[in-house]
Amino acid sequence: MAQRWDPELRVSDPWSIKGELALSCNCEVFCPCVLSLGKSAPTEGYCQTWAGVRIDEGRFGDTDLSGVKFGFMADIPGRLGRGNWTMALFVDDKASVQAVKALTWIMTGRAGGSTALLKILGGAFLGVRQVPITYAVEGETRIVQIEKIVDGAITPVKGTDKGNVVIRNSQYWIAPDIIVATADKSRFRLFGRNWNFEGRSAEICRLDWGNQKR
Repeated sequence: MAQRWDPELRVSDPWSIKGELALSCNCEVFCPCVLSLGKSAPTEGYCQTWAGVRIDEGRFGDTDLSGVKFGFMADIPGRLGRGNWTMALFVDDKASVQAVKALTWIMTGRAGGSTALLKILGGAFLGVRQVPITYAVEGETRIVQIEKIVDGAITPVKGTDKGNVVIRNSQYWIAPDIIVATADKSRFRLFGRNWNFEGRSAEICRLDWGNQKR
């Protein structure tokens, strides 16, 4: 995916991402922020979370984002809607310089569109690290590994018909349909944080993000 640096890459360029996200957090049972849209407090009173993303199809201006994997962490002191999030971004080491810059703009809200609220809610940004990232599917379990940082396995919760429990048609900023899941394994170690969310709330979402009106 190596590409030469493009000096014309602009924060206002049109962008879009389609793919999948698997997220693990410290909430018990299921995160109340999904339906309350950040107005209700997380079950522990604060939110600690990490997520992995697989981009199936994506662009930022002329930069192809297809096939890129990335992840992020957020440490939020109270209700999500009150802001003051501490965040960091992780991009696969195979991604181009342009892709890293584009994803940084997207995940700090600077590029507008689906993630614009991160510019409002973000308090501290701990930076970007390029490291090997794995996002794999084994059966229905999503395996997310960010080398020496995240070791996670996310599995959907089954309903009465053995299908997945799904919240549909929400106004959640990540996606309208959320597969309710739990973390079989969830370790995060970096920035003085040593989190273990095994057995706690998780989510799997199909992503359809962008900054163009639809």
